[in-house]
Amino acid sequence: MKQLKVGIIGTGMAFERLHYPAFQELSHRYQISALCDIDKNKAQQWAKRLNLQDRDVYTDYLQMIETHELDLVDILVPIELNFTITEAVARKWAKKQKGIICEKPLAPNLSQAKQARTLARDAQIPIMIAEHYRYNEEVNLIRDFVHGKKIGDVSHFIYNRFMDFPQEMVKNEFPAREWRQHPEYPGGAITDAAVHEIAGLQHIFGAVTKVHALGRPQQAEFSPYSVIQANLQFSAGVTGQFTFYCAGQEAQRPLTGLRIYGALGMIYLEERDAGTINVAYNDGGAEQIPYEVQKGFYNELLNFHNALTGSEEISVTPEIEYGDLKVIMSILRSIEEERVVSIDDNIPESQMPTDPYYQNPPNIIH
Repeated sequence: MKQLKVGIIGTGMAFERLHYPAFQELSHRYQISALCDIDKNKAQQWAKRLNLQDRDVYTDYLQMIETHELDLVDILVPIELNFTITEAVARKWAKKQKGIICEKPLAPNLSQAKQARTLARDAQIPIMIAEHYRYNEEVNLIRDFVHGKKIGDVSHFIYNRFMDFPQEMVKNEFPAREWRQHPEYPGGAITDAAVHEIAGLQHIFGAVTKVHALGRPQQAEFSPYSVIQANLQFSAGVTGQFTFYCAGQEAQRPLTGLRIYGALGMIYLEERDAGTINVAYNDGGAEQIPYEVQKGFYNELLNFHNALTGSEEISVTPEIEYGDLKVIMSILRSIEEERVVSIDDNIPESQMPTDPYYQNPPNIIH
């Protein structure tokens, strides 16, 4: 099996806690060969841990990709830099049979996202957006249950997501990062975090077509609203209510979570790390379906390796992730303009060009 050589751009918390453990599990498929970070000391500490040499450490990512023999890069930087770095690497590596992984969202705003949407085609290079919710086992199981009509025809859902940003920003957690506390992109924590839930919902139900949202304004810089509540309509006819509260906790147990209602019963996921999906039927029956938590990072890296070696398609392309960010921006727009917003160019996933030749060329790396 081909072991692909990876260059890491950004050796911060996302690399340490999210991607590095998955790379470890897939060490027979990936070899981390070079590191780049503006904080050279941080990158050098990682180099020691990975048994790399000083020559494998960079502060300039362009120098790294020009100097080092790499098969792909994994970009884990502040959101405002996602498109800038991805575009620069794509232009340098255009038509060179290499690949790019970039963390979600693919860009900090819609203007750059529209450019990112066609970047893979323009540079003829495979790009995967690391939206792990679309790779998580629980989301894929629920998608299969809905499509297989396990609870009959689905009518609607409710989905509550809580995160206590003020508390987490004083701990060693992701909100403690200054660029998240003072975001240089619209929506702040909503764009950074709620995009996961929107990705998961669109993975399950298909494309959102209309949004009507309200928000509670706040003065804190990390998000313009402490809570947003969005009524969503999907192309399949399903409707639902999504609440994202980023300034506190949900005290009750069990949590509201995700509840999907159908003609024959209900699917209930308390939270991402619950480990069990509950299905309750109208006739009194019930099922508890176990799943392995937090497998999205592993699954996305496995998918990208298989894509680069020609055995399967990239599941989360820039085209798909553009649709997730578009919904977030439409929610913010609906709040600001106090009206229903149509997402006219959110193409249903079944119609999205997920397997063009430039995304999944056969046997790109031998």
